[in-house]
Amino acid sequence: MRLDRWFKVHYPDLSFGHLQKLVRTGQVRVDGGRVKTSSRVEPGQSVRIPPLGMEEPEAAPPAAKGARSEAGKDGARATAAEPGANPSANPPAKPRVSKDPAVRKLEEDRAFIKSITLFEDKDVMVLNKPFGLAVQGGSGTYRHVDGLLEALKDRDGQKPRLVHRIDKDTSGCLLIAKSRLAASVLAKSFRSREARKVYWAVVPGVPKPRQGRISTYLARDEDEEKMRVARHGEDEASHAITYYAVVDQAAQKMSWLSLKPVTGRTHQLRAHLAHIHHPILGDPKYFDIENWELPGGLQNRLHLLARRLVIPHPRGQGVIDVSAPLPQHMAQTFAVLGFDASQYDPILEAPEG
Repeated sequence: MRLDRWFKVHYPDLSFGHLQKLVRTGQVRVDGGRVKTSSRVEPGQSVRIPPLGMEEPEAAPPAAKGARSEAGKDGARATAAEPGANPSANPPAKPRVSKDPAVRKLEEDRAFIKSITLFEDKDVMVLNKPFGLAVQGGSGTYRHVDGLLEALKDRDGQKPRLVHRIDKDTSGCLLIAKSRLAASVLAKSFRSREARKVYWAVVPGVPKPRQGRISTYLARDEDEEKMRVARHGEDEASHAITYYAVVDQAAQKMSWLSLKPVTGRTHQLRAHLAHIHHPILGDPKYFDIENWELPGGLQNRLHLLARRLVIPHPRGQGVIDVSAPLPQHMAQTFAVLGFDASQYDPILEAPEG
């Protein structure tokens, strides 16, 4: 398990920034040596944990199976038990990192899911799905959210369920149901359009008008594995509606859009913005502006964030309202272009249907 994930599991109140500082200044060490937050903690290793400036557990969690904790005024250290040590005199502290690769993978997957969880109660989870992680498996796709959820199976062998999907390269809010009942109720909310979703995107140019409604029919283009604008009445063509608003712009070169999809068609936002000649920055399927050069300091990754999700709670306990932060590549673009993510979002005034 990576060191930062190990701390996330055992010291959830310790911020990543604080951990980075401790690691950078050499206060956290593994087997006496300096490490990085990305370093791996293996069975039998010793982890030095300095005073964290927060309430400490009674015993520091060990780095690996067969370790015991020693705490003192200078912090704590998880050290490997000596051969022949009396287990009753020095009982191993828990939790442990297993030597079994399959068990260790489940531990790492659970820690990863926890690290990207924005909201959780006994019925639902909202994950901050990172760029590049698929929601479901497919040809050549072996690591995906649905597979990671296997690590969260309950005693009856039931795992949390996907309620909806977002594209592999789209970041942000992904809703997960923790029971069959919650999945059924939440799916009904999506079908009846009770769920409200807000997306953020960065596009070249500035759409006119600055706020508008895009309404087309979309059908799959089998040759290019993407969606195309279709005519009403075409086979398998589905009506798609998207509201958009320009939140801010960098001269006439780039703009930050907020989007509210009324329908939920495959690639709807990507196809709709390409249709109005403002394809999303970094879109490998729909960006079709010839001789367009990526400005310096920007990454050629899909700039689409599932920013906010608002949906009735499956038990009728009010609403779930969760927002996701900008992924690293979009945060970098916002900084380069001078966009302020705390700015008022005009899409909130758009109609719901």
